[in-house]
Amino acid sequence: MLKKLALAGALVVGAGGMGFWALTAPAPIDPARLAALPEGNAGRGEVMFWAGGCASCHAAPGASGQDKLKLGGGLRLETPFGVFVAPNISPDIEAGIGSWTLPDFANAMLAGISPEGEHYYPAFPYTSYARMKDQDISDLFAFLKTLEPVQGATPGHELAFPFTLRRGLGLWKLMYLDPGPAVVLQRIDEQLQRGQYLVEGPGHCGECHTPRDMAGGLKLDQWLAGAKAPTGEGTIPNITGGEGGIGEWSAADIAYYLESGFTPSYDSVGGEMVAVQENMARLTAEDREAIAAYLKAIPAHAQGQ
Repeated sequence: MLKKLALAGALVVGAGGMGFWALTAPAPIDPARLAALPEGNAGRGEVMFWAGGCASCHAAPGASGQDKLKLGGGLRLETPFGVFVAPNISPDIEAGIGSWTLPDFANAMLAGISPEGEHYYPAFPYTSYARMKDQDISDLFAFLKTLEPVQGATPGHELAFPFTLRRGLGLWKLMYLDPGPAVVLQRIDEQLQRGQYLVEGPGHCGECHTPRDMAGGLKLDQWLAGAKAPTGEGTIPNITGGEGGIGEWSAADIAYYLESGFTPSYDSVGGEMVAVQENMARLTAEDREAIAAYLKAIPAHAQGQ
Protein backbone atom coordinates (compact mmCIF):
# COMPACT_ATOMS: atom_id res chain seq x y z
CA MET A 1 0.00 0.00 0.00
CA LEU A 2 2.82 2.42 0.91
CA LYS A 3 4.55 1.66 -2.38
CA LYS A 4 1.36 2.47 -4.27
CA LEU A 5 0.95 5.77 -2.42
CA ALA A 6 4.57 6.67 -3.08
CA LEU A 7 4.12 5.85 -6.76
CA ALA A 8 0.92 7.90 -6.93
CA GLY A 9 2.67 10.80 -5.23
CA ALA A 10 5.56 10.60 -7.65
CA LEU A 11 3.16 10.60 -10.59
CA VAL A 12 1.37 13.67 -9.25
CA VAL A 13 4.64 15.52 -8.75
CA GLY A 14 5.86 14.40 -12.14
CA ALA A 15 2.65 15.49 -13.84
CA GLY A 16 2.85 18.84 -12.07
CA GLY A 17 6.42 19.26 -13.18
CA MET A 18 5.53 18.35 -16.75
CA GLY A 19 2.63 20.80 -16.62
CA PHE A 20 4.90 23.58 -15.41
CA TRP A 21 7.48 22.68 -18.06
CA ALA A 22 4.85 22.88 -20.78
CA LEU A 23 3.31 26.04 -19.36
CA THR A 24 6.62 27.87 -19.35
CA ALA A 25 7.81 26.73 -22.77
CA PRO A 26 8.65 29.50 -25.27
CA ALA A 27 5.67 30.17 -27.53
CA PRO A 28 6.91 31.39 -30.93
CA ILE A 29 4.74 33.47 -33.23
CA ASP A 30 2.47 31.59 -35.61
CA PRO A 31 4.68 30.54 -38.57
CA ALA A 32 1.89 31.56 -40.97
CA ARG A 33 2.04 35.10 -39.61
CA LEU A 34 5.82 35.12 -39.96
CA ALA A 35 5.61 33.84 -43.52
CA ALA A 36 3.30 36.74 -44.36
CA LEU A 37 5.62 39.42 -42.99
CA PRO A 38 6.03 42.16 -45.59
CA GLU A 39 9.36 43.11 -47.08
CA GLY A 40 11.04 45.79 -45.01
CA ASN A 41 11.80 49.37 -46.00
CA ALA A 42 15.06 50.60 -44.45
CA GLY A 43 14.04 54.26 -44.71
CA ARG A 44 10.92 53.70 -42.64
CA GLY A 45 12.91 51.40 -40.39
CA GLU A 46 15.23 54.24 -39.43
CA VAL A 47 12.23 56.06 -37.93
CA MET A 48 11.53 53.02 -35.75
CA PHE A 49 15.22 52.84 -34.84
CA TRP A 50 15.23 56.33 -33.37
CA ALA A 51 11.75 56.02 -31.88
CA GLY A 52 12.87 52.84 -30.15
CA GLY A 53 16.12 54.29 -28.87
CA CYS A 54 18.07 51.24 -30.05
CA ALA A 55 21.39 53.09 -29.98
CA SER A 56 20.89 54.12 -26.35
CA CYS A 57 21.45 50.54 -25.20
CA HIS A 58 23.23 48.83 -28.08
CA ALA A 59 25.83 51.40 -29.13
CA ALA A 60 29.00 51.57 -27.08
CA PRO A 61 28.47 53.53 -23.84
CA GLY A 62 29.20 57.20 -24.49
CA ALA A 63 29.01 56.86 -28.27
CA SER A 64 28.14 59.96 -30.26
CA GLY A 65 27.63 60.96 -33.88
CA GLN A 66 27.93 58.15 -36.40
CA ASP A 67 29.27 55.84 -33.70
CA LYS A 68 25.69 55.58 -32.44
CA LEU A 69 25.07 53.36 -35.46
CA LYS A 70 27.73 50.87 -34.40
CA LEU A 71 25.62 48.50 -32.34
CA GLY A 72 28.27 46.37 -30.65
CA GLY A 73 26.47 46.49 -27.28
CA GLY A 74 28.13 46.45 -23.90
CA LEU A 75 25.94 48.78 -21.83
CA ARG A 76 25.48 47.43 -18.30
CA LEU A 77 21.93 47.69 -16.92
CA GLU A 78 21.85 47.41 -13.13
CA THR A 79 18.59 46.06 -11.71
CA PRO A 80 17.40 44.42 -8.47
CA PHE A 81 17.70 41.07 -10.26
CA GLY A 82 21.31 41.50 -11.35
CA VAL A 83 23.28 43.16 -14.11
CA PHE A 84 22.14 42.75 -17.70
CA VAL A 85 24.54 43.50 -20.54
CA ALA A 86 23.10 44.81 -23.82
CA PRO A 87 24.15 42.47 -26.64
CA ASN A 88 25.72 43.12 -30.02
CA ILE A 89 22.87 43.62 -32.54
CA SER A 90 25.02 44.76 -35.43
CA PRO A 91 24.92 42.77 -38.69
CA ASP A 92 28.09 40.87 -37.71
CA ILE A 93 27.61 37.19 -38.55
CA GLU A 94 29.45 35.81 -35.52
CA ALA A 95 28.82 38.29 -32.70
CA GLY A 96 25.67 40.09 -33.81
CA ILE A 97 22.44 39.31 -35.66
CA GLY A 98 23.91 39.01 -39.15
CA SER A 99 22.80 35.40 -39.46
CA TRP A 100 19.24 36.08 -38.28
CA THR A 101 16.20 35.77 -40.50
CA LEU A 102 13.22 38.12 -40.35
CA PRO A 103 11.22 35.48 -38.42
CA ASP A 104 14.10 35.27 -35.91
CA PHE A 105 13.95 39.02 -35.43
CA ALA A 106 10.16 39.10 -35.19
CA ASN A 107 10.14 36.36 -32.54
CA ALA A 108 12.72 38.28 -30.53
CA MET A 109 10.88 41.60 -30.74
CA LEU A 110 7.30 40.40 -30.37
CA ALA A 111 7.63 37.28 -28.21
CA GLY A 112 10.97 37.62 -26.44
CA ILE A 113 12.35 34.38 -27.91
CA SER A 114 15.86 33.83 -29.23
CA PRO A 115 16.67 32.01 -32.50
CA GLU A 116 17.78 29.12 -30.26
CA GLY A 117 14.29 28.94 -28.75
CA GLU A 118 15.11 30.40 -25.33
CA HIS A 119 13.32 33.15 -23.43
CA TYR A 120 14.96 36.55 -23.44
CA TYR A 121 15.09 38.44 -20.16
CA PRO A 122 12.66 41.39 -20.10
CA ALA A 123 15.53 43.83 -19.62
CA PHE A 124 15.08 43.69 -23.40
CA PRO A 125 11.71 45.51 -23.50
CA TYR A 126 9.78 43.09 -25.70
CA THR A 127 6.74 43.61 -23.48
CA SER A 128 6.49 47.00 -25.19
CA TYR A 129 7.73 45.93 -28.61
CA ALA A 130 4.95 43.30 -28.62
CA ARG A 131 2.60 46.21 -29.45
CA MET A 132 4.49 47.05 -32.65
CA LYS A 133 3.09 46.49 -36.13
CA ASP A 134 4.51 43.69 -38.26
CA GLN A 135 5.43 46.19 -40.99
CA ASP A 136 7.44 48.28 -38.53
CA ILE A 137 9.27 45.18 -37.28
CA SER A 138 10.19 44.28 -40.85
CA ASP A 139 11.25 47.85 -41.63
CA LEU A 140 13.44 48.05 -38.53
CA PHE A 141 15.14 44.77 -39.43
CA ALA A 142 15.81 46.08 -42.92
CA PHE A 143 17.45 49.20 -41.47
CA LEU A 144 19.61 47.25 -39.01
CA LYS A 145 20.96 45.18 -41.87
CA THR A 146 22.32 48.37 -43.51
CA LEU A 147 24.55 49.22 -40.55
CA GLU A 148 28.23 48.46 -40.06
CA PRO A 149 29.03 45.03 -38.57
CA VAL A 150 30.82 45.23 -35.23
CA GLN A 151 33.01 42.32 -34.20
CA GLY A 152 33.17 40.94 -30.68
CA ALA A 153 30.49 39.44 -28.48
CA THR A 154 29.55 41.17 -25.24
CA PRO A 155 30.03 39.56 -21.81
CA GLY A 156 27.20 37.53 -20.33
CA HIS A 157 24.68 38.81 -17.81
CA GLU A 158 25.68 38.81 -14.14
CA LEU A 159 22.78 37.07 -12.41
CA ALA A 160 22.43 34.92 -9.32
CA PHE A 161 20.26 31.81 -8.94
CA PRO A 162 17.32 31.47 -9.55
CA PHE A 163 17.39 34.27 -12.15
CA THR A 164 19.83 32.21 -14.21
CA LEU A 165 16.94 29.84 -15.04
CA ARG A 166 15.37 31.27 -18.16
CA ARG A 167 12.56 28.71 -18.33
CA GLY A 168 10.77 30.38 -15.43
CA LEU A 169 10.37 33.48 -17.62
CA GLY A 170 7.59 31.63 -19.40
CA LEU A 171 5.43 32.03 -16.30
CA TRP A 172 6.45 35.70 -16.06
CA LYS A 173 5.37 36.23 -19.66
CA LEU A 174 1.97 34.70 -18.96
CA MET A 175 1.50 37.41 -16.35
CA TYR A 176 2.98 40.42 -18.10
CA LEU A 177 3.42 39.95 -21.86
CA ASP A 178 0.29 41.49 -23.37
CA PRO A 179 0.17 43.20 -26.79
CA GLY A 180 -2.92 45.15 -25.77
CA PRO A 181 -2.84 48.89 -24.97
CA ALA A 182 -1.41 49.96 -21.62
CA VAL A 183 -4.25 52.43 -21.04
CA VAL A 184 -7.68 53.03 -22.54
CA LEU A 185 -8.03 56.64 -23.65
CA GLN A 186 -11.29 58.50 -23.11
CA ARG A 187 -11.17 59.74 -26.70
CA ILE A 188 -9.13 58.71 -29.69
CA ASP A 189 -8.26 60.35 -32.97
CA GLU A 190 -5.52 59.77 -35.53
CA GLN A 191 -2.99 61.91 -33.67
CA LEU A 192 -3.66 60.26 -30.31
CA GLN A 193 -3.54 56.84 -31.90
CA ARG A 194 -0.09 57.60 -33.33
CA GLY A 195 1.12 59.01 -30.02
CA GLN A 196 -0.12 55.99 -28.09
CA TYR A 197 1.60 53.66 -30.54
CA LEU A 198 4.94 55.48 -30.33
CA VAL A 199 4.93 55.75 -26.52
CA GLU A 200 3.57 52.33 -25.63
CA GLY A 201 5.24 50.38 -28.46
CA PRO A 202 8.61 51.26 -29.99
CA GLY A 203 9.28 54.13 -27.57
CA HIS A 204 8.82 51.76 -24.58
CA CYS A 205 8.51 54.79 -22.29
CA GLY A 206 6.63 52.79 -19.67
CA GLU A 207 9.60 50.51 -19.07
CA CYS A 208 11.34 53.29 -17.11
CA HIS A 209 8.56 55.70 -16.18
CA THR A 210 6.12 53.17 -14.67
CA PRO A 211 6.52 51.57 -11.20
CA ARG A 212 7.10 47.82 -11.04
CA ASP A 213 5.85 45.16 -8.65
CA MET A 214 8.05 42.67 -6.78
CA ALA A 215 8.20 40.37 -9.80
CA GLY A 216 9.35 43.17 -12.08
CA GLY A 217 6.06 43.62 -13.91
CA LEU A 218 4.71 47.08 -14.70
CA LYS A 219 1.94 48.48 -12.50
CA LEU A 220 -0.36 49.59 -15.30
CA ASP A 221 -2.69 51.32 -12.84
CA GLN A 222 0.18 53.80 -12.32
CA TRP A 223 1.13 54.09 -15.98
CA LEU A 224 3.95 56.63 -16.54
CA ALA A 225 3.69 57.89 -12.95
CA GLY A 226 7.43 57.66 -12.43
CA ALA A 227 9.37 55.12 -10.40
CA LYS A 228 12.44 54.43 -8.35
CA ALA A 229 15.55 54.14 -10.49
CA PRO A 230 16.48 50.46 -10.98
CA THR A 231 19.91 51.17 -9.49
CA GLY A 232 18.19 52.18 -6.25
CA GLU A 233 19.50 55.72 -6.46
CA GLY A 234 17.23 58.55 -7.54
CA THR A 235 13.76 58.69 -9.03
CA ILE A 236 12.52 58.51 -12.59
CA PRO A 237 10.05 61.38 -13.09
CA ASN A 238 6.31 61.28 -13.37
CA ILE A 239 5.27 62.24 -16.91
CA THR A 240 1.51 62.28 -16.31
CA GLY A 241 -0.51 65.35 -15.34
CA GLY A 242 -0.69 64.30 -11.67
CA GLU A 243 1.10 65.65 -8.59
CA GLY A 244 4.82 65.80 -9.21
CA GLY A 245 4.29 65.36 -12.94
CA ILE A 246 4.09 67.59 -15.98
CA GLY A 247 0.52 68.78 -15.60
CA GLU A 248 1.54 72.42 -16.04
CA TRP A 249 3.25 71.69 -19.34
CA SER A 250 1.21 72.28 -22.47
CA ALA A 251 1.33 69.87 -25.40
CA ALA A 252 3.47 72.44 -27.19
CA ASP A 253 5.86 72.52 -24.20
CA ILE A 254 6.26 68.74 -24.34
CA ALA A 255 6.82 68.68 -28.09
CA TYR A 256 9.41 71.47 -27.83
CA TYR A 257 11.20 69.66 -24.99
CA LEU A 258 11.45 66.51 -27.13
CA GLU A 259 12.85 68.58 -29.98
CA SER A 260 15.22 70.91 -28.12
CA GLY A 261 15.84 69.46 -24.67
CA PHE A 262 14.59 72.64 -22.94
CA THR A 263 11.80 72.65 -20.36
CA PRO A 264 9.20 75.45 -20.08
CA SER A 265 11.34 76.96 -17.29
CA TYR A 266 14.38 76.95 -19.60
CA ASP A 267 16.11 74.15 -17.74
CA SER A 268 17.82 71.59 -19.95
CA VAL A 269 17.46 67.84 -20.19
CA GLY A 270 19.91 65.81 -18.10
CA GLY A 271 20.90 62.32 -17.10
CA GLU A 272 19.79 59.31 -19.10
CA MET A 273 17.01 61.40 -20.67
CA VAL A 274 19.61 63.19 -22.79
CA ALA A 275 19.94 60.21 -25.13
CA VAL A 276 16.15 59.75 -25.26
CA GLN A 277 15.60 63.41 -26.17
CA GLU A 278 18.28 63.24 -28.85
CA ASN A 279 16.47 60.26 -30.37
CA MET A 280 13.10 62.03 -30.21
CA ALA A 281 14.61 65.06 -31.95
CA ARG A 282 15.17 62.86 -35.01
CA LEU A 283 11.44 62.16 -35.38
CA THR A 284 9.12 64.37 -37.38
CA ALA A 285 7.42 67.32 -35.72
CA GLU A 286 4.12 65.51 -36.25
CA ASP A 287 5.33 62.47 -34.30
CA ARG A 288 6.59 64.61 -31.40
CA GLU A 289 3.26 66.43 -31.34
CA ALA A 290 1.45 63.09 -31.31
CA ILE A 291 3.52 61.94 -28.33
CA ALA A 292 2.74 65.20 -26.54
CA ALA A 293 -0.98 64.88 -27.24
CA TYR A 294 -0.96 61.34 -25.83
CA LEU A 295 0.85 62.36 -22.65
CA LYS A 296 -1.77 65.07 -22.08
CA ALA A 297 -4.58 62.56 -22.61
CA ILE A 298 -3.53 59.73 -20.26
CA PRO A 299 -4.82 59.40 -16.68
CA ALA A 300 -3.04 61.60 -14.13
CA HIS A 301 -1.22 59.95 -11.21
CA ALA A 302 0.83 61.16 -8.27
CA GLN A 303 4.54 60.33 -8.36
CA GLY A 304 4.97 56.56 -8.35
CA GLN A 305 7.37 54.55 -6.23
